Amino acid sequence: MSIKARPLPLMLALALAGAAHAADEPAAKPKTMADIVAESKPGDWRALDPQNVLYVDFEGLKRVVIELAPAFAPKHVENIRALARESYFDGLALVREQDNYVAQWGDPDGEDPAKVKPIKTAKSKLDAEFARSDRDLPFAVLADGDVYAPEVGFSGGFPTARDAKNGQAWLAHCYGMVGAGRGDTADSGNGGELYVVIGHSPRHLDRNVTLVGRVVQGIDQLSSLPRGTGALGFYEAPAKGPTLTRVRLAADVPAAERVDYEALRTDTDTFKALVDSRRNRRESWFLTPVGKIELCNVPLIVREKAKAAAKDAKK
Repeated sequence: MSIKARPLPLMLALALAGAAHAADEPAAKPKTMADIVAESKPGDWRALDPQNVLYVDFEGLKRVVIELAPAFAPKHVENIRALARESYFDGLALVREQDNYVAQWGDPDGEDPAKVKPIKTAKSKLDAEFARSDRDLPFAVLADGDVYAPEVGFSGGFPTARDAKNGQAWLAHCYGMVGAGRGDTADSGNGGELYVVIGHSPRHLDRNVTLVGRVVQGIDQLSSLPRGTGALGFYEAPAKGPTLTRVRLAADVPAAERVDYEALRTDTDTFKALVDSRRNRRESWFLTPVGKIELCNVPLIVREKAKAAAKDAKK
């Protein structure tokens, strides 16, 4: 006597068939940072304000572009604008290139009162702006924590540290950050001598120097110049680094001569996805996901608007 199997109810049969089909499909490939940037929307980006963009031209090098940070160092940024507008930087030079640390430019004759370049309209000294109040400061927390501060994250596109108990926030010395050189006293700098971090993040400098912005284009040039042979990487006279031929605010350059840049916003879901893609690298070469990331290892993406628009038009 044969026994016939009873047919399955229709809904259960369809569900089982769907599950079997899904099991046959390969799992969705995790997105890399390149994927996330390629799929970003216009609203994920912010245009750099020409009033806060500094074009730095060195003899023999391509232009270096700096985004200034007036939200953290308003007095220094205003003074740097004044120095640029009076052409103070023009003719100065890169005077220091310290391996795994900083590249610095200023007046090669700054120690000689008879030769020092005079300042016309800007201030010669400023009070330090090492930190600011964290009140009303937009802050996207990086959940991985930090050694140097109770909290770290991003504010307005800049790597930022915060101590909520003391009500303070400050910029962090990550690769490409720009600081105002000073002497032994806190008020001995004015933005006329600037340095760029070209090595592993010297976070011990946080809240000891006024940070005024970050390099958004051209850091590769500053980090690959010949190292100075003097103490702390200063070039020994008569040697010096490239001469600054022209330093201008983008706002003071004719619109036809500007390059409009946009930065990936740090307060979006797209940026959160980017951070996670770097916390757990998905490229095929990586075999072991780390699951952690440091503040200064998070890429802050900047691109030319015209090139991005042309690329999008081809999609």
